[in-house]
Amino acid sequence: MLLGFTKEILSHNHCTKCYLLRKASALPRTPLTSNIHEFVNNFQFRWSQSSDGHCMQFGLSLQKFSTCNHCERLSWEGSSHEILLRKLESSLKSHQVQEAWEYFHDFKSLYGFPAGCLVNQLVVQLSYTSNHVWLRKACDLALQIVKEKSDFLQADTLTKLALSLARLQMPVPASMILRLMLETQCVPPMNLLSLIFLHMVKTEIGSHVTSNYLVQVSDCFKSLNGKSVHEAVPVKPNTMIFNLVLDACVRFKLLLKGLCIMDLMPMTGTVADAHSIVIISQILEMNGLIDEMKELRGHIDRVSTPYLPHYRQFYDCLLSLHFKFNDISAAAELVLGMNKQHDCHSDIKDRKHLLKPCLVAIGSHHLKNGLKIQFDPELLQKDSVLKVEGRQHLIFYRDGKLVLSNRALAKFISRYKKDGRINELSKLLLSIQKDLCSLAGSSLCFDVIGACLQFGWLESAHDILDDMEAYGSRMGLEAYISLLSAYYKRKMHREAKVLIKQMKGAGLDENLSDDSINRLILDAEASCSFGLSDLAVTLGQVLKDEEETFSPKIYELNSCIYFFSKARMIEDMLKPYRRLKERNIQPTVQTFAYMLYGYSSLGMYREITILWGDIKRFTSNGSLKPNRDLYESLLLNFLRGGYFERVMEVVGHMRDQNMYTDKWMYKSVFLRLHRNLYRNLKASEARTEAQSKRLEYVQAFRKWVGID
Repeated sequence: MLLGFTKEILSHNHCTKCYLLRKASALPRTPLTSNIHEFVNNFQFRWSQSSDGHCMQFGLSLQKFSTCNHCERLSWEGSSHEILLRKLESSLKSHQVQEAWEYFHDFKSLYGFPAGCLVNQLVVQLSYTSNHVWLRKACDLALQIVKEKSDFLQADTLTKLALSLARLQMPVPASMILRLMLETQCVPPMNLLSLIFLHMVKTEIGSHVTSNYLVQVSDCFKSLNGKSVHEAVPVKPNTMIFNLVLDACVRFKLLLKGLCIMDLMPMTGTVADAHSIVIISQILEMNGLIDEMKELRGHIDRVSTPYLPHYRQFYDCLLSLHFKFNDISAAAELVLGMNKQHDCHSDIKDRKHLLKPCLVAIGSHHLKNGLKIQFDPELLQKDSVLKVEGRQHLIFYRDGKLVLSNRALAKFISRYKKDGRINELSKLLLSIQKDLCSLAGSSLCFDVIGACLQFGWLESAHDILDDMEAYGSRMGLEAYISLLSAYYKRKMHREAKVLIKQMKGAGLDENLSDDSINRLILDAEASCSFGLSDLAVTLGQVLKDEEETFSPKIYELNSCIYFFSKARMIEDMLKPYRRLKERNIQPTVQTFAYMLYGYSSLGMYREITILWGDIKRFTSNGSLKPNRDLYESLLLNFLRGGYFERVMEVVGHMRDQNMYTDKWMYKSVFLRLHRNLYRNLKASEARTEAQSKRLEYVQAFRKWVGID
């Protein structure tokens, strides 16, 4: 039997010890086969490659086992343990990844893991391949090793693997490696973690897992900081880490996640720099939180003029919020003061006092126990990898000044016209034209009059002309002729005569004849025959957009809900929500998110189930768009509260909407709070129908997240 077994081995051209072990293990244990098992364990072999690199020759030492006198003694080079180890070391030194992988698996199947240094070398070399397949194998191997030998892989090895995965846009596996490290309270050095984040946040899914990982890191820091400050320092996220994640939240419109990340900055004591504040202002604007923006403005108005281009985006966001709340007076005040404020603080001594790092309230400065971010307004890292450009919708930076775009100007025209406050519009236009050197320059008022005429707002155009005269800033002849032409087109002859008289009174031309007026009108009509002006086109877009936007009242009610939820004043929080229902105002995602925050902060999970019913109703009738951040918050709260039926219901909604679910995070929450829940209970052992049903959903959840 032994001789036949040996011949079969020799005839097998892929013979390895793995093959021998499989063959031997298949034999029954008898006195005869015990020799075969011993033979396998002492099998010696030698590789000798032919020119084609595929031929393998084997030398067997059968002296001990020979049952035949003419068995030839074959040469050997030592035990398979030593040979496989040498081959593995050699292939790693020569960077032969394929061979190293095969030798490693041969060795592991026979003897278990080799020395830790070799395993770490193998994972590192797999990380350097820049190949998706090999990186996936490296990730799977790391997960297996950590599961079986938690201290086998070094932190540097895992960091290199996470960075390679992130570079190849494999954010989910990268986050898995980072979380493996975090389970042992280990976080990569912040400069390397910033680099990993930089690659991960390039995609929406990467931004989701990165923000969730940052939440977990912050929680780890808080827990360590309460025990040992020395141990907590390496885990503390820095400003760049927060900026990268917050910027990703803006780019992918993860508005609720952005608010959550903002709250972590004061909790971890992270100082916000100039980049942070600009990104935070974008998140506040998209969530409609104007009080917090006003709080920030008090500090930003103090920065010196060289920082004005950087904070253009902040003023853009604040102006947008004023328009959302339909506060035109505040919008005008902002426009007229945004350049002057910086000039007032040009004195160096004054600025040194004003620009000390300050605390800015997040939530509201009226909250006694509200969070406050430490903010250094002129801390701007020149070599930062993050370039916060932002949109340029309402405010531009030109020639050392902040100036209005056509869109901002169109919004002012639309709102003042709607409210019948043309006189205030004229004052604003005159101030901009004189003091701000706007984008339109000295033709600003003429452009506004032209846009009004193109929309048929002749009375408004005439009012602006009258106001300019009253303020001592008379318009040119072209503006009057354009209005006169519009009057004649509409056969408004009485108004035309009044305007001609006004033109003569203004001293434009006392000898205006009918022929000269007709000639000027024809010239004006010819100049307008090429289509609408840029401002008129923008005004048309703004008017269309305003028909589709939310009522300003919803922003006011949401602000109230947000304040009371932060203050944990639940009854007061419910009052604006009831008013919203009574007035038939459609709620937004923020409406439910702020209420969810209030309930969650007090552990009122049963009330969240009622809120979930409202969310489903508004979503089903199309008045509320499904939002992943809102669903994730609901899922986490139901998980904490033990409402597993609701958990799986939310999971089903996310699946229907094809939303990414961060199963690792949900799994970790479950294991922390419900590790042994119904672990050994069978369905047949359930005492009540309710327990049986709950067991069913718990088991469904465990299966979904991959808990054995």
